[in-house]
Amino acid sequence: MTKSFQRNFPLTKDPVNRLKTDTENTSENLALTVAEAALDRKAVEIILLNVAEISSLSDYFVMMTGYSKVQVRAIADAIQGQVEIEWQRRPLRTEGKAEGTWVLQDYGDVIVHIMMPREREFYNLEAFWGHAERIPLPNSDDTEG
Repeated sequence: MTKSFQRNFPLTKDPVNRLKTDTENTSENLALTVAEAALDRKAVEIILLNVAEISSLSDYFVMMTGYSKVQVRAIADAIQGQVEIEWQRRPLRTEGKAEGTWVLQDYGDVIVHIMMPREREFYNLEAFWGHAERIPLPNSDDTEG
């Protein structure tokens, strides 16, 4: 039965040789906008993960660290403002802004995690999603000499 099922319903997504769809390019560009806005507010350790192939939650996760509650909230505000300007979109849901230790912004195809160092270390989301494709950030400090 398993062989028949696989033969009748072949996998259409080859992760190695597959071209990105317009939706995936849009999602990636939205995630890059989020990362750029976070960099403007001095967020550090920004990680962009493509989770489209391994999760139905979202296409991309963007994770970053802020060093104070004020900075975490400022990063969240900067991201929301920049996405509104460039994409005319608001988050579907925002959680944790009042506490300021971990703010989650859900844009549907992109989920943003802004965390204080303690929360980031404790939950270690990048390890949990370690099998996801990491997208390099063009303007990050890691690329500068």
